[in-house]
Amino acid sequence: MFLIAHRGYHHSVPENTLAAFEAAVQMGLDGIETDARLSRDGQVLLIHDRVLHDRQAVAELTRREIEQALAHPVPALADALEQFPHVMWNVEIKTRDVFPRVLEVLRRYQRSHKLFVTSFLHELVVRCAELLDVDCGFLVAHRPVQLQELLGGHGNHPKLRSIVWDYNTLDEDMLRGAAAEGWSSFVYGAVTPSEHMSCAELNLAGLITDFPQYLKK
Repeated sequence: MFLIAHRGYHHSVPENTLAAFEAAVQMGLDGIETDARLSRDGQVLLIHDRVLHDRQAVAELTRREIEQALAHPVPALADALEQFPHVMWNVEIKTRDVFPRVLEVLRRYQRSHKLFVTSFLHELVVRCAELLDVDCGFLVAHRPVQLQELLGGHGNHPKLRSIVWDYNTLDEDMLRGAAAEGWSSFVYGAVTPSEHMSCAELNLAGLITDFPQYLKK
């Protein structure tokens, strides 16, 4: 099971920063999850929230304005990929407007880096699987009534074979059903040590967590 740092390891540094990514690498984790958004000046920045604490929308601010509001540097996607080439990168596409720019960046690194692209915007995940030679996965925050509602019609994409489940929706029957269809399962959102241990006992491809210390000894 891959152990993936959610927004880097940010126990003592801001999330989604080069410092958080460095901490994850130093901890020996298998991968880093991060979030791609587009700034007003057209840069693909690694930042999770749509709106900052002062209620300013990221999409309406330049990189410099975002960094001033957060009081710390905000890396661009290419910066992070350049600095940490030997770790798996799970890039979550947050918005439709950032998608073309993310494609431009990932095309440059798809041969040299291990990349895993995910999104709640499933049509973008399908397009990514069609356009890039990188692994892709559907992010889901619900339990579908039928697994085929999620998987139906996508079995012909060899690079789209993963589902990333919210911990709250975990269902072992769904996991077994997905595996039987040739799909790997990742989980995000585990919080307590016991939740991490329960994930470790499942047949998961990976766990995306803010608390990797619960499993990384």
